[in-house]
Amino acid sequence: MSALGGVPVGAAQTPAEASSPVSDLFAGSATPQLVAKQFKFTEGPAVDRAGNVFFTDQPNNKIWKYSTAGKLSVFMDPAGRANGLYFDQKGNLIACADEKNQLWSISPSGQVTVLLDQLNGRHFNGPNDVWVAPGGGLFFTDPYYQRDYWARTAPELPGQYVYYLGPGQKQPTTVETQLKQPNGIIGTPDGRTLYVADIGDNKTYRYQVGADGVLTNRQLFVPQGSDGMTIDERGNIYLTGKGVTVYSPSGEHLTHIDVPGDWT
Repeated sequence: MSALGGVPVGAAQTPAEASSPVSDLFAGSATPQLVAKQFKFTEGPAVDRAGNVFFTDQPNNKIWKYSTAGKLSVFMDPAGRANGLYFDQKGNLIACADEKNQLWSISPSGQVTVLLDQLNGRHFNGPNDVWVAPGGGLFFTDPYYQRDYWARTAPELPGQYVYYLGPGQKQPTTVETQLKQPNGIIGTPDGRTLYVADIGDNKTYRYQVGADGVLTNRQLFVPQGSDGMTIDERGNIYLTGKGVTVYSPSGEHLTHIDVPGDWT
């Protein structure tokens, strides 16, 4: 997972774009700026209420904090090989802890509560990305990517699914079983719509969210998968991978942000 998690992203603006419908998506003349490059593979940016950005360096097993003052510091070390991150309404950082295939809640002081460890006695494939719904429920993707730090060499579950963990629940419900390899996930602020990227089939789908996290009315949103995604205040969807691609709520391609590097 490699989502933006609400992080503002700048892109260069040409004279032709200045009069286009997408010209006000970013600050004028904004371009991506390198913050640091000592990491091995960064993942899961998420922003707290104060505007601080948290992200993981998964191979090095750390969660980092990039403050609003522009200072970089380690928030957690070790960090359970955390992957996708998302802040809940109480300020806890929800983390897909890939080392032991768990789902964590990390308090602002760094105290860990394991929310999920197994499903009916079997390990998850490896929770990858997570979104916190307005009511406090958690939607997360569970694709299988073999890790060199795992003892096992095969999945224990029958498929790569999307799950929903309701508030106060100890076990999740399976809400999507038809994707090849679900990865990025994000929902609308009102909690009524969920987007899930099937990176294994290079597609992103949109669902209606019902009671108890039930997903209905699956529609192909765009024929592009992603390693992560976020949504802005207008409902535009940002898909990451080879840079960042921006789509309107109707699926219209708005722009592409070129980002140096092999993967975003």
